[in-house]
Amino acid sequence: MSNAKVLAPETLLKQRKNAEKTAAEKAAAAAAAKKERRNKRQVIFKRAEQYVKEYRQLERAEVRLRRQAKQNGNFYVPAQAKLAFVIRTKGINNIPPKARKILQLLRLLQINNGVFVRLTYATTQMLQVITPYAAWGTPNLKSVKELIYKRGYAKVNKQRLPISDNSVIEASLGKYGIICVEDLVHEIYTVGPNFKVANNFLWPFKLSNPTGGWSGRKVRHFIEGGDVGNREDKINALIHRMN
Repeated sequence: MSNAKVLAPETLLKQRKNAEKTAAEKAAAAAAAKKERRNKRQVIFKRAEQYVKEYRQLERAEVRLRRQAKQNGNFYVPAQAKLAFVIRTKGINNIPPKARKILQLLRLLQINNGVFVRLTYATTQMLQVITPYAAWGTPNLKSVKELIYKRGYAKVNKQRLPISDNSVIEASLGKYGIICVEDLVHEIYTVGPNFKVANNFLWPFKLSNPTGGWSGRKVRHFIEGGDVGNREDKINALIHRMN
């Protein structure tokens, strides 16, 4: 009897077999996920390089056209801006109903809130109505990147989530070909075909009061020494102070 083999219970053998199978499946899934992440990183790097190349070409084309116009004794008129960044400068008191409704439509619900807006005839008219209560202008690439990277939050299932990983973007915008932060920046800056979806994905930016404070009379128009209204490319300095 001493030389006879002691057989393990059948239930224990089944548990071991199931545990081995589960471990093998987990290892295979982990390896597949790792490979997929590596491939995705390569795609993201290639896209980022492509975007950098595109931005440089646009910048060089602008410089070249300016020089050509100067050589021929003409003036170069740049293309009309397609993108604006709007910052609410006033609280909730003493705002007429029409202006309040427009601020609500633009998702500017709190003071120092900021949003990107596609510039069309309709939105330009809306911005004219809220001139006493907001500052806006045309942001450059640096401002768009700084806002999204530093202050960017995603709206997922009506919740405000930090963009801590590209997976947050891919889960909501992957079907539109937007899988990383650089894709999101490119779509916003160039006002691409999916601008509306990408812009709605971003929660309105919650900015700080500008470093050094507002001007003496904030309610005056920018061209009169105040802060409200259209300040064109000068909005970039204000974004830098508030970001």
